[in-house]
Order: sequence, then C-alpha cells, then structure tokens
Amino acid sequence: MSILVLVVDDEPDVEALFRQQFRRDLRAQRFVMDFAVSAADALARIAGSIEQTLVLILSDINMPGMTGLEMLPKVREMRPDVPIIMITAYGDPETRRKAMEGGATGLLTKPIDFNLLRAEIDMRLGQAQ
Repeated sequence: MSILVLVVDDEPDVEALFRQQFRRDLRAQRFVMDFAVSAADALARIAGSIEQTLVLILSDINMPGMTGLEMLPKVREMRPDVPIIMITAYGDPETRRKAMEGGATGLLTKPIDFNLLRAEIDMRLGQAQ
C-alpha cells in the first residue's frame, strides 16, 4: 500500500525543501509526497481518484486565490477522515483559532520544525498500517 502526504503551497521552493528534508523516507518509499501549487489544485487532486492512501494534508494558509482557511471546509467535506495541518508564517492566536475552528488538526509556523513534522508523519504512517 502506497501512503500519500499532500503538500499545498504556492511557493516554488517548498517542494525542493520538503523533498530534501524527507529524502531518506521518500527514497525508502515509506510514503509518497505530492505537491499542489494552489487550493484549487489541491481540491482537484483530492476530488479525483488517488491511487495512494492519503494520510495527511499540509497546507499553507496564505495563498493567492483561495486561501488555505477557505479550502479547509471543502476538504473536510470531501475527506473528513484525512487530518489537515495548516502552515503559516503568522502563528498568532487568531490564526490558530480560525484554523482549528475550520477543522484543522494542527498548525505549524514557519520556519517549519521538521522534527515535529516528521513525528506527525510517522504517527500517521503507523495509523495507516
């Protein structure tokens, strides 16, 4: 069974950063990491048939067009079983409240603590097996 983590972020360097941070896991095929460059792109991928088991969505909040917070309830409706962690440069209490009320499982602030994120992914991998 192939496990998928979907990362949603409009910044072009995010994919390279995540692939670098998780290169050993990706090389060992512990999971697959896919990238969507917008909320609309992510929603289209989630609505389509995904061959892998989607275990986690990581989404930036501030994106052009639809924000991560606007995308959140739509994803919750389509895939209520998949946890969503929002990523933001602004970890203020109001942003956290909006994310959690919208259905986010958690909120990470930039720069991302990849040790914390790795532990989260490891937990999701354990639950998927």
